[in-house]
Amino acid sequence: MTMRPIRIIGDPVLRTPSEPVTSFDAELRALVTDLMDTLLGAPGRAGVAAPQIGVNAQVFVYDADGHRGHLVNPTLELSEELQDDDEGCLSIPGLYFPTTRALHATAHGFDQHGEPLTISGSGFLARALQHETDHLAGRLYVDTLRGDTRRKALREIRAGRFDSPSRRG
Repeated sequence: MTMRPIRIIGDPVLRTPSEPVTSFDAELRALVTDLMDTLLGAPGRAGVAAPQIGVNAQVFVYDADGHRGHLVNPTLELSEELQDDDEGCLSIPGLYFPTTRALHATAHGFDQHGEPLTISGSGFLARALQHETDHLAGRLYVDTLRGDTRRKALREIRAGRFDSPSRRG
């Protein structure tokens, strides 16, 4: 089991759009395994994207609403119907803010062998698919926040009021 460390906000890899995967080879399969080990290696995790472990590739894994898997080079179709619920991120540990997302999402992409794959979900699974796909575009969930919620989130991040590994001691 290879549980990789999670990159924390401030690391440039989190703000860099990921490169599409072009080789569906043993290296990609090892990355998917490391991502899944990292996801399942601690309780309460719903997804991990490659940039969160320092890899610039369009790959993520998820475990939400009883669905577990991975997706390579995803594209999303989103419903116009919205949901609003608290959202957090492993790269901004300990902070949760109400975040608006599409209620339904369908993600198209590929599995680790290059076979086409489609994942559809509502509620929490839809939120996880959107959150992880955002990571691949260099976006964090706090980028979607607006108004007072956004100002509060940015204040707390600037003040270091999240549970960063350096603060855990």
